[in-house]
Amino acid sequence: MYKGIHHVSIIVTDIERSMRFYEEVLGFERSNERPGFDFDGAWYQIGETQLHLIAFKEGKTLRGTTSIDSNDGHFAIRVEDIEGFIKRMEENQVAILNKPVNKTDWHQVFISDPDGNLIEFNQ
Repeated sequence: MYKGIHHVSIIVTDIERSMRFYEEVLGFERSNERPGFDFDGAWYQIGETQLHLIAFKEGKTLRGTTSIDSNDGHFAIRVEDIEGFIKRMEENQVAILNKPVNKTDWHQVFISDPDGNLIEFNQ
């Protein structure tokens, strides 16, 4: 019945700042499939799934902090090289919560984007 997750949408307050983070720091590839909506945003293709950034300064789902707590709401992205990902975050001075040993069978690394949206990267 279900085929997978098509996209995840998150709210950002400054689309230009967020696009720099997702493209330059994380290296995500922007999708050209985004229609001409009447609000700012950007779409990124991550494997078979898309990430949609929606610019909405009055958004109610913003956490209000960039602190990293792996128990808070987040989405996860599987990576091929977790050590390479950690190195990229260090080079870009992005704070991480590194959990190589945890209750899962995979190495987890959590980050926060500039608006406090949490993302888990794992391998």
